[in-house]
Parts: sequence; C-alpha cells; structure tokens
Amino acid sequence: MNRAMEVKFGRFLSNEKVTAEEIVRYAVEKTNELSSGLHTLVLQDTTEINHQAHKERATGLGTVGNGKDVGFFLHPAVVLDAGSGACLGLGAEYHWIRTKRKQKNYQKQPIEEKESYRWLDTAEAVKKNLSQAKSLTIIADRESDIYEEWCRIPDEKTHLLTRACRDRKLSNGNTLFNYVSDLEVKGCYEIAVRERPGKRSMHEAKLELRFSKLEIKRPQSCSDVNAPQTIHLQVVDVREKAESVVGTEAPIHWCLLTTHEVKTIGQALQVVRWYSQRWHIEQIFRTLKLQGFGVENSQLETKEGLVKLTLLALGAIQTYQLLMARDGKDSGRGANDIFDSEELEVLSVLLDGLEGKTEKQKNPHKKNSLAWAAWIIARLGGWKGYASERPPGPITMLHGQKEFSSIYRGWKLTKNVCIP
Repeated sequence: MNRAMEVKFGRFLSNEKVTAEEIVRYAVEKTNELSSGLHTLVLQDTTEINHQAHKERATGLGTVGNGKDVGFFLHPAVVLDAGSGACLGLGAEYHWIRTKRKQKNYQKQPIEEKESYRWLDTAEAVKKNLSQAKSLTIIADRESDIYEEWCRIPDEKTHLLTRACRDRKLSNGNTLFNYVSDLEVKGCYEIAVRERPGKRSMHEAKLELRFSKLEIKRPQSCSDVNAPQTIHLQVVDVREKAESVVGTEAPIHWCLLTTHEVKTIGQALQVVRWYSQRWHIEQIFRTLKLQGFGVENSQLETKEGLVKLTLLALGAIQTYQLLMARDGKDSGRGANDIFDSEELEVLSVLLDGLEGKTEKQKNPHKKNSLAWAAWIIARLGGWKGYASERPPGPITMLHGQKEFSSIYRGWKLTKNVCIP
C-alpha cells in the first residue's frame, strides 16, 4: 500500500461510520454463502503488525512481540473448502492492542482474561458466522493446544485439529509424548519438502506414521471449574526417519491432536493433509505485509485507521483465492466467488486484448470459472500467459488486481457519464 493509495483511502478510513466490525461482517457474509453445504477447513493464526518505523506519528498502539516495538496483533480465520482446497475467504477476525505485561498470577487467571482466549473467541465466532457450512474443522498450531478449547469448541458440526504443545498427562498414567513414541509404526510415506531459507532444505522426506486413541487429563492450570476431568481425543504422529534428514537440520515431527475419528491409515493421512493446509495462512500474512500490501509501511497515524486499513488489506485473501485457482484445480469454483456480474463483464472484454493468436496464448479455462478469472488477472499483472513459464505468484496477482481495479473504476465512470 503506497502513499498515493493511502491518501485515496484517507477520508474513507477516517469516517466514523466505517468500522472494523462492518468491514469484517461484509467479508464473512460472503464466505458463509460460499461455504454452504461444504466441509470447511478453518485456519487460524496470529501475526503482529509492526509499526515501529512510524512510531513518532502513530497514536493508540501498544507493544508487539519483542516488548519494545509498537503495533498491534491480528488473528484471522481463513476458510478453505476441504474437498477442493479452494480458498473461500475470511471466517472471523480478532485484533488487539497489547498495553500490559503478563501478571505474576497469569497461570491462575481465567482463560477469558488471557490473550490466548483469542483462539476460543475466534473459533466461537467462526461457528456463528459459518452457519451454512455442513461442518467445520478448525486448524491451528501449538499455541492453540488449550484444554478449555478442547472442552468448549467441538460439537456435532465442529472438529478441532491442533499440533500438540504440551506433554499432557494421560489417564493411563503415561504422558503424551512418551506414549506416542512407543506406538507401533502403522505406515510410511514420502513427501517433497519445500525450502524454507535458514530453516529447512528442499528434499524428499521419509516419514513414519503412528496414530491412536487417548484420554488426556485435566491439567492443574485449567481455570474452568466446569471442565471435565478427562477428554477423549485422537493422536496422529508424523516423524521423519533419520536417513532422510538433511545435515544437522531438525527432523520433521508433527504430533497432531484431533477430535476426528482416526481408525485407518487413510484417515490418519487425511488429518495430516488437512493440517498441512495451515501453510496457506502464513502465505497470506506474507502477502498482507512486506511482500504485497505493505501495511507495516503505512503512513496512517491513528490506531483506528491502521486497523481498518489492515482489515481492508485482508483482501489479500482474494489474491490467494486467485493464486490457488490459477492451475484450474479448483473443482469448478466460479469467478463469482470474488467478482460480481459487472466485473465479470469487464473481465470478458479485457480477455480479447490479453489472448494471443496461438492456442498456447489463449485462456485455457472454462469461461467464468475462478481459474479463467485468475488467468486474466495474472496477465494484467505482467504474466506472459505461457503454461511453460513459471506460474504467477502473489505479487503478480496483486499487481493484476490493482490494474483491474483501476480499469473497472474507469469503466464504471464512463458508463455512468455516457448512459443516461
């Protein structure tokens, strides 16, 4: 988001009638419609919006992760179709300003008074917001391994899938990690691991799969007097064999807890595949910040304006919807997931000027499919259109969206002026 765009949004963001709640409400209503009748994967995670570079002019902010820089925290829930993997949009959003340090009695405080309550609050909001979905699987990393969450969130429609954080005590007298380590290996498989600079090399990982039922005991730190003494869960454990580990890198190891039934290798692998989708929310955060919209570089001066700008920039989810649809593997998702009828009309007009004369330069996707729209947006963003080229990335899609937005505004203006 550059200075020119911020100036354009300035009056809009300063309007008291435009609230953060209204921005989120509009987004989740659309997601609820797209989720109708589907099993959805709900990815929730936290990121910080660091505004230290502009601390001299910013007001109303708190501290972020390092305890010194100023900014605020953003905790969205991103919704995917479990069947096709298509990104459906935003399911809920939670943000807060940190103004206090942890109290000495933090462990004894009710969960409602802790920052970690965001995991429960967001999950409850998703359950309410996605009323049309057939079922929900809420997926999160280790910070969400909270006993109160396991007690309160699951129901007939809602499941949890979380990476284990604590070596919990089990009802059989053992502890979680010891119990899992002693389980029989039920199967082995291989995956291609993406490179993560400074953390993990690209390689073929050989993985062992273990799974079982278990019963965890209520921890002493649980502040909910109504929480049950034990909870029945399933564990799926994935760990890399020593023979495929690269150098001194840490082996891959996911110890996953879930409320889903896991009786077969197929069910266990499905749980692992679902959890691996969590990578998408990290990509959305990257697009939201330095790699795309650059909200951390905003010149806005008030907390309210910064929060609203960031929530608007969560339109990065739309960028990601296009990104995930680019190869046509979106199981027939329509472009109306993102674009209205007038925008589709403009896309159709633009297509003629973006396609070349040969078949290799033509849009290969079904008209009005999300993949069809993604091809057009990518071309507007500078992609050459050849399947042999590297696929368009998030920045190309973002540039294409901005270009399309400018063209569409011009088209609307011309239409309103020229048509009586």
